[in-house]
Order: sequence, then C-alpha cells, then structure tokens
Amino acid sequence: MAYYGWPDKYGNPDWLVNARFGLFIHWGLYAAAARHEWVMNREKINSEKYRKYFEHFDPDLYDPTVWADAAKDAGMKYFVITTKHHEGFSLWDSQLTDYKATNTPAGRDLLRPMLDAFRSRGLKVGMYHSLIDWHHPDFPIDGLHPMRDDEAFREQEKDRKMERYVEYLHGQVRELLTNYGKIDYLWFDFSYSKMDWGWSKGKGALDWQSEALERLVLELQPDILLNDRLELGRGVVTPEQYQPRQAITQGGQPVIWEACQTLNGSWGYDRDNHDYKSVEMLVKMLIDSVSKGGNLLLNVGPTGRGEFDERALSSLQGIGKWMRQHSRSIYGAGSSEFDAPVDCRYTQRGDRLYLHIYSWPYRHIHLSGLAGRISYAQLLHDASEVKYVEHTGRQSESPIDVAETDGTVTLELPVQQPNVVVPVVELFLNHGKYPEGVRRVRHVSG
Repeated sequence: MAYYGWPDKYGNPDWLVNARFGLFIHWGLYAAAARHEWVMNREKINSEKYRKYFEHFDPDLYDPTVWADAAKDAGMKYFVITTKHHEGFSLWDSQLTDYKATNTPAGRDLLRPMLDAFRSRGLKVGMYHSLIDWHHPDFPIDGLHPMRDDEAFREQEKDRKMERYVEYLHGQVRELLTNYGKIDYLWFDFSYSKMDWGWSKGKGALDWQSEALERLVLELQPDILLNDRLELGRGVVTPEQYQPRQAITQGGQPVIWEACQTLNGSWGYDRDNHDYKSVEMLVKMLIDSVSKGGNLLLNVGPTGRGEFDERALSSLQGIGKWMRQHSRSIYGAGSSEFDAPVDCRYTQRGDRLYLHIYSWPYRHIHLSGLAGRISYAQLLHDASEVKYVEHTGRQSESPIDVAETDGTVTLELPVQQPNVVVPVVELFLNHGKYPEGVRRVRHVSG
C-alpha cells in the first residue's frame, strides 16, 4: 500500500500502520534521580555532580521478559527504547564511550536482553536515540544545555568542536544498527534549529549532518522506518503530548503519524508525580489516534531498580482488559469515510465500522448517512445484537416513534452501559448503493 509522502527509500510501514499501538520506554540514569528525565537540564546539574547517578545505577530487579509480557498483554505490537537520552548515558556496551551501562554497578549491557525479550513475544523493536548529548565534551553549550547560565563555563568551553560530536553520534548509530540484529524503527530526538537565544542558536539537520546520517542508517538497515525529527521533512510524524484535532495531512493528504504520550506527563520515572491518566482516558486516546489515522506510542519510565512502577502496570493491565475484547476495532483500522455522532469516534477496517461510544446515551444513537449500508450490528465486547431503525423517507407514525432525518440509522441501545470503559458497536457494512437522499461524507484515508 502506498502512503502519501512516505519515501520509497524507507522500509515498508504497513506493519506500523496495522499495529496502531506501541510502548515507549524511557530509561536511563534519570531513573535514579526519579524526578523527570530532564532533571539535568531543569536543575542545571553539571556532569560532575550528575555522576552520582552513574555510580549508583544498579537495576538489580531488571527482567525485560516482565516488561515484554506487560506490553504484549496490554495489546501493544511494538516498542521503542531509549538507547541514549539527552543526558548522554548509553544503555549498551558502546565502544565509543565509558559512559555506559557496563561501567555502572549494573555491569552489563542492558539493551540486548531487552531486544531479545520483546522479539521473543512477537513485538517489533525500535530504538530511540538522542541527537542531543549534555555529557559529551564536544557538544556545544547552547540554550538547552544544563550549563547554559554558567558564563564562566561557557567561556571555558567555547572551543568545543561540533564535528567531533557528530562523528561520535554517527558512530554510535553505526554500532546500534550493526550489532543488535534487525531494528524495525529508529526514533531520533530531536531538532530545534528555530530556537534562538541570541548568544546561541538551536540545532537541526545541518548540525547533525542528517542527510549523511540517514544514508548511514539505510545502508545498515534498508528495511527500517524513521521518524521525522532529523528535520528532513520526511518520516513518521510525531506529535508529542497532545492529540491532534484531526487527521494529520500534508498537501491535503493524510500521512503516517504517531502520537507519543505519557502516563503522567513525565517520560522518565518520576516518583512524586501522581498525575496519572485514568485507564478510560488512555483507551480514549488510543481510539482517538486510530480514528484519525494515527498510532499511539504510550510511555512507561521504569524505576532505578529496573521495574515498571505498580501504577504503570495497573494502567497497562486496564488497557489490556479493554483490548482483549476490542482490539479488532484498533489493529489494521483507521479513519472512516463517515462522520461519527457527537462524543463518539469511528474507526474502520474494510467493511467493518466501529462506533466507540465515549458517553453512554439514553437508548438511542443516530448515525448519519448509513441508511441502506448496514447488514448487522452488535456490541463488540460480547457479540450481542444491537437492533436499529433506518430512516429512508418514512414518516413518524406516532409520538413514540423516533423521528430522524432521511438517511439516518438509529441504534437501539440498552439503558445501562456495558461494564467496559468504552463500549464499541461493530457495524457490518454491505456494498449496496447509497439510497436517495443519503449524504456521502468526504473520505479521509486511514
């Protein structure tokens, strides 16, 4: 299948579009600080003081098979792990730095067993890799650097060489894509060339030598997918921490996109952050993404001992409970040609149209433009029939008849909401012609 704007030189994204739901994992030294993955930046901690987390990083309870099982049970089909975040710490045994997991009390490569565990459960594997590095001695001090306000340090370090850092950046990417088997998805983060602090500017494609980096990636892993953060104007579009209002388009055509979201507003483990989204909200975010032709990449930040926090596990288990009965409205589905009723979302997969009901109504939901198009309807969680009435010119015969506009279908629902966080009605569409008077809605491809 062809996707608008998707480069031919990238891998086939069919698997990503069909998967629709993935796990993001942010794990690094910031798990020990336990107060947001940007703690080094936020608290303006220099590398020397930050080193205490390196010296005490000992995830003795780390068992990636538990992580992989939690993801699979939640209904996730792929995962993306932070091989290196902005702090500069490498989860693998990189030969280009001493600032790596093998030199911490952990004493081992933490990446390889994780990739093995997720692959063994049938999930596709992805790597997040930071373009930024606040630890590297040649990464320039700019307005995002933890040492941005230390003028003496900035003066002392003014001769840092970006080209040396870029060589290191490309070298680490080469290691990851050479030594860890097939990688399905590479998630770079991030370019910020439009930022300007007066005394320094942000960085983008020219700074990272993104064209050369992209060529390197595709030479090593020809089937890989890439996101859009190399600032090359291509790849999976990645809105972060917000849900797009509608399908994301370029030139009026929908593109491949993925909303990356957190459980509580923090990517890394954040001990005192209790602002967890409810399971209902998380399920609605997943549905909302798919209804607009996108994916949801939902993040967990493991603890410094290498476990998923119990609150994160509870969230994943709640989503998994819903997905067990409703996943066919998610996998392989996308946006629909029809307009959903108020406070509902449609997803569609072939001739199956899925009505996700965010707010349970009193008895009836009215579906515009579907008269003559439905052959059967059922609640998805238990396959119980949903009766419906088609309005195709018939006049109301009594005050208790539902009166609706021509071309509408009225579903007759139970008064009590089913005991699922978001009920779904599965509508089986036929291939008949639209009856006279039925409005056909502009198609937005998923």
